[in-house]
Amino acid sequence: MTDPQPRLQLLTRSGCHLCVTAEETLTRIAAEAGLVPGLVDVDTDDELRAEYGDRVPVVLLDGREHSYFTVDVTRLRRDLGIG
Repeated sequence: MTDPQPRLQLLTRSGCHLCVTAEETLTRIAAEAGLVPGLVDVDTDDELRAEYGDRVPVVLLDGREHSYFTVDVTRLRRDLGIG
């Protein structure tokens, strides 16, 4: 049996300064909700690289795009039920 997809994921790529900031923010908010975000490097998957191109970082919540370039903290907190 495979592990279920993490509730929160961050689509990222190496060398992306916005991705580093988004990862720090997402990790902090996720911890408040008792979650650990999954990190996905779009450059390791041809389909993801084609779909997202340079539009990273992208936050996925329950497999759906939630925000990109920055973490929408207020909306994410609301959608996770923590504020």
